[in-house]
Amino acid sequence: MASSIANSLIRRTARLPAIFVRHFPEFFYSSMASTSPSATPTRKFPIQCLTITKPPALLSFRFASTKVEADENLGNVLQSEIECAQETEEHGREVDAPKDFPFEIIDKSGDQTIILKREFAGENIQATVYVNVDGEDMSKDDEDDSEVDQESAATPNISLLVAIDKGEGPVLEIGCNISSSDLEIESMIMKSTHDSDGQGAYQGPEFSELDERFQKAFHKYLKVRGIDSSLRDFLHEYMMNKDEREYLTWLKKVKEFVGN
Repeated sequence: MASSIANSLIRRTARLPAIFVRHFPEFFYSSMASTSPSATPTRKFPIQCLTITKPPALLSFRFASTKVEADENLGNVLQSEIECAQETEEHGREVDAPKDFPFEIIDKSGDQTIILKREFAGENIQATVYVNVDGEDMSKDDEDDSEVDQESAATPNISLLVAIDKGEGPVLEIGCNISSSDLEIESMIMKSTHDSDGQGAYQGPEFSELDERFQKAFHKYLKVRGIDSSLRDFLHEYMMNKDEREYLTWLKKVKEFVGN
């Protein structure tokens, strides 16, 4: 009886792949198989259950297959979005600067901003331009005034960080926003050559709290240097056009990265 049980177990385990077979001590089988009364087993172990696990090769193949499918799916989605972005870009047009526009435009691919640069009466003027979308403020305005035109409320402001220097020496840095009709000055900092990041510079009071004559004089100061609300329409159109170009470039770079 013991011999037939052992032989059955051996036959079943022999049919399994080698990696599934848990090897038992050799003397366990000899004690079970022996029918001689004189054969005394040295030690008996309980029969252990066979544990079947997936081989590492199968797991690696499954994960590799999942990765390929995910990458291909993302690549297809990106390609579809690229085609839509290309169609939008084809219907767009180059944005021409207004007549007598006094600034040189520095537009680097991959940057979110552009720089307006000029020299004026011995001064170096450089304005970094970026689009400022403040969704929280726009939602508050909608709640306060339900009759506000939705299209104008959704139009982002153009923000400028204007730096004016006279060669060597300190730099006057002015932060301002150009809305649909006005240029709003928000901050002014005098930055020394020893504190280029301006973190330790005194920022002064809120511009809106200053004397009204001071505010008007400063608006005129910027206007004669070419910084006023008349820039808004051109800069808004230019920045929207740039955003479309940068988005298409970004999509292509992501697709190339995913595909490699």
